Amino acid sequence: MAHFAQIDENDVVTRVLVIDQDEIDTGDWGDPASWVQTSYNTHGGVYYTPNSDPPTPDPDQSKALRKNFAGIGFSYDAGIDGFVPPKPFPSWVLDPTKGLWEAPVPKPPAEDGGMWVWDEDAQEWVLETAAEVQA
Repeated sequence: MAHFAQIDENDVVTRVLVIDQDEIDTGDWGDPASWVQTSYNTHGGVYYTPNSDPPTPDPDQSKALRKNFAGIGFSYDAGIDGFVPPKPFPSWVLDPTKGLWEAPVPKPPAEDGGMWVWDEDAQEWVLETAAEVQA
């Protein structure tokens, strides 16, 4: 068994199943060409050792498959042969090696007592404290 994502006519993922290739090939699950295999342990173009805590890159990176584990609403980009999450902000650009969106300004290092949030209008990262987030 493996994970497969079904993509629609716009290359958007509509569902993800654990299923055998032979079962997909029967056509009982729709057009077999609409199914693309995905890897549960791949994120950002890196394959992680299953069940590792913390997540640890696997020594065998040949297992990395299609940049990211597909999720409903992700897109399949055939040009990079990868699944890409929805674009979070208009200004962000796709890193084709990772299949992930990046802000036009690098995120600052973590700070105690707050988290960095992207401000699209100002085109910058803003530090919000826990009190601000709860408000």
